[in-house]
Order: sequence, then C-alpha cells, then structure tokens
Amino acid sequence: MNSDTTILELQDLHVYYGAIHALKGISLSLKKGEIVCLIGANGAGKSTTLNAISGIIRPRSGKIVYQGEIINRCPPHKIVQRGISQAPEGRKIFANLSVLENLELGAYLRRDSLKVKSDLEKVFTLFPRLKERRKQSAGTLSGGEQQMLAIGRALMSNPVLLLLDEPSLGLAPLLVKQIFQTIVEINQLGTTILLVEQNAHMALHIAQRGYVIETGKVALEDKAQNLLNNQKVKEAYLGG
Repeated sequence: MNSDTTILELQDLHVYYGAIHALKGISLSLKKGEIVCLIGANGAGKSTTLNAISGIIRPRSGKIVYQGEIINRCPPHKIVQRGISQAPEGRKIFANLSVLENLELGAYLRRDSLKVKSDLEKVFTLFPRLKERRKQSAGTLSGGEQQMLAIGRALMSNPVLLLLDEPSLGLAPLLVKQIFQTIVEINQLGTTILLVEQNAHMALHIAQRGYVIETGKVALEDKAQNLLNNQKVKEAYLGG
C-alpha cells in the first residue's frame, strides 16, 4: 500500500530543552501508506521527535517537511488542520467528559459535519467497545479502553499522518495484540503511521521500516524485517 510519495521528511533536526540537547540532527522520512516505527531506550528522543512534528516543541534548527511544505513554524492546531494528528503518550484523555465528547473534540477544527459523522461510525467500527461506552465518562474506562479512545480521538481529525506514542504502554498482553491489529487496520484504510513503541518486537512486526534512536540521533535505519534479525538490535531491544 505504500507509494513512492514522501509524505514527511525530517532534515537534520536539533531540539533543545533549555540547555539539554535532546535531538542531535535527526533525519528520517516516511512514504505515503507506510507504517514506520521509532525504537530506542527511554529518553532517547522518540517522543520529542513526535512532539516536534506536532508543533508542540519548536526545533532550534533543521527542517520538518510535510507534503512538500516546511512546517517548523506552524502552530499545533494548523498542523492538525494540515492532516497530522497525534495520540500522545499517557493517553491524555479528558477524564470528566464522556467518550463521545472526547471523540467530538478530536474533530473540533472540522466543518464537514456529514463526514465527521461517518468518521465517528468508522471509529466505532474499529473500536466497538467505545460505541458501547459512548455515554460513559472517559475517566471510568479501563487503561485499554482509554488507549482506544486516545487513538479514536486522533482519528477524528481525519489525519493523513497519524503519530502514535507508546500505544501499548501499561496494557495487558491480550489488549496489546488487539491495539496492534487495529493499528494495521487503520493503516490499511489509508492512513500513514509513525509509531513510537517500547514493545520493539510487536512494532517491527507490523512496520515496513524502522529507525533506532539513541541519545537523540538515528543509530540505524532499515527494513523492519532486517532490524528484527539484526544481532545488535536483538540484544539491545528484543531481549536477546
């Protein structure tokens, strides 16, 4: 399903938190229709990379090119309008709003109400549990259901590119499997995905390509299958 069209490119991206040099010249690219994963230790710069793409953090230097345009200086809501949406680490749902209200908030920039309605149905097809619980307050959902809601809310902006930050964090193994199956389904429906994931094994099984991030730099880039078979990657991230 991936084409030769490059949808996103990071060129020599440098990001600082105060005096801390978090990203040290990261370059990577995604083609339309791909699932690409970023793997690496905690604090390597994976979430920072996603937050820079989302406009939450401004890079000090380098370029973020999305569909041929530089978006470094775009505010986050403009980036969402252009078709990039993020399901953040830790889910960040609105606990005291209902499931439905959370999902509707994902579409707050859209004016195409009929399409919003059909996208809501699409989310309910992907996550039947959310449909059952649509009137329930989001804070009363289980961890897995909250993760479904975070992904569903991100999908409600009708993204071209979906950024997923640690979707399996803290979930039971059975739910992890379910979430990963749904990520593949979302991709098959036409959404390009950049996935940050501690569970490197699962991530590389569903991705076409992967980047290994170490201390703010790309240490390795390859096809997912090659990374799964790479001895260094096995030892560092796949438990031998």
